[in-house]
Amino acid sequence: MQNRHEQEAEYGCEYIHVHQEILEKVNTQMPEEDKLYDLADFFKVFADSTRIKILYVLMCAEVCVCDLAQILHMTSSAVSHQLRVLKQMDLVRSRREGKVVFYTLADSHIKTILSQGLEHIEEE
Repeated sequence: MQNRHEQEAEYGCEYIHVHQEILEKVNTQMPEEDKLYDLADFFKVFADSTRIKILYVLMCAEVCVCDLAQILHMTSSAVSHQLRVLKQMDLVRSRREGKVVFYTLADSHIKTILSQGLEHIEEE
């Protein structure tokens, strides 16, 4: 087990010195605590591979629950549950055409987030 001095040396701080200008900059740019919690909740939605698959399908086309269930080899009930979560987080929207409800991405930000995330993990 390392002592405090060894830990500080490992992380690059051999003595305690506060850089006030950095603290001020961060404090002016840091979002409010409740916004950070909302952001964390937002990203938790992306932590489920089934929801990611649904979002990728919706990047390609507007589809109904039956189409999603067929594409993803899932039950309509399971797809509906995931769509409810995505809708609650404002990631998807729906429209009714007769008895059929079609789903699509809520806006272009979702496509950007998914595309940039995939681009990031594919970097070499």
